[in-house]
Amino acid sequence: MTKRDSFLRYTFIIKKLRNFKHATFDEINQYLYNEFGLLDEPIKISKRTLQRDLNEIRSLFGIDIRCNTENQYYIEEDCQTDFNTRMLEAFDVFNSLSIGQPLSPYLITENHCSAGTEHLFGILSAIRNRLVIRYDYQKYYEESPHERTVNPLGMKEFRGRWYLVARNIDNRKIRVFGVDRISNLVVTTKSFIYPTDFNLSEYYKHSFGIIRPDDKEPEEIILSFSPYQGKFIKTFPIHQSQQVLIDSPKELRIQLFVLVTHDLKMELRMYGDSLSVIQPKDLLSD
Repeated sequence: MTKRDSFLRYTFIIKKLRNFKHATFDEINQYLYNEFGLLDEPIKISKRTLQRDLNEIRSLFGIDIRCNTENQYYIEEDCQTDFNTRMLEAFDVFNSLSIGQPLSPYLITENHCSAGTEHLFGILSAIRNRLVIRYDYQKYYEESPHERTVNPLGMKEFRGRWYLVARNIDNRKIRVFGVDRISNLVVTTKSFIYPTDFNLSEYYKHSFGIIRPDDKEPEEIILSFSPYQGKFIKTFPIHQSQQVLIDSPKELRIQLFVLVTHDLKMELRMYGDSLSVIQPKDLLSD
């Protein structure tokens, strides 16, 4: 079998146990047979192969699958990271788009400009190995790029684009760079000491998007949405601090504790008349 087939088995096994909680070897085997059958490649595996797959799943995704006294397999404390979830989702999409049948009459995808993903491996390797990187950076409002030399600290995704969070070598300030505007990336052999007082999650804890002003403090914001819009807001929270204050047939009222930035205001204005600002009243006045 190919590596693709092996990875498919891993994802199908995980999905089977997440959807049904428990499954015997025969039930897993039948599920694999049915799923691979959709690809015109029906298969069945041995218990030895399943055991190897469970070891690989544990190694790749940190998901521990065990067998109980009733010979049922189950996921032990499913604490999958966001990163591993994205890996599985990406493979689901790839697999769905490569089933070998014409899909254009039934599928519309968004047109994407370059997201700079070709730089992800080099940047992440530099972060992990604490290596200085150098690149040309093209700002939207400037005609020509400028060379930057930085200590890479982390990466953040927002609205389908990746951003590099780094410390400038020149002024030691932390800055954010759109990876899609980076070119001529060079991972140098010069090492740097990662700052012990920096934590990427804490740095963005109170931010919406990628803007993180140093001269502001997070504020308590209270918003009221129409019941219909509220259903969407409950499913896709605006910010990780979101808490529901009122959920009634008349409104959904939520509380946020977040930095007030241009990105946040632009996001809230998109809701139009379905949003009422309770606090602070002048949030969207400018």
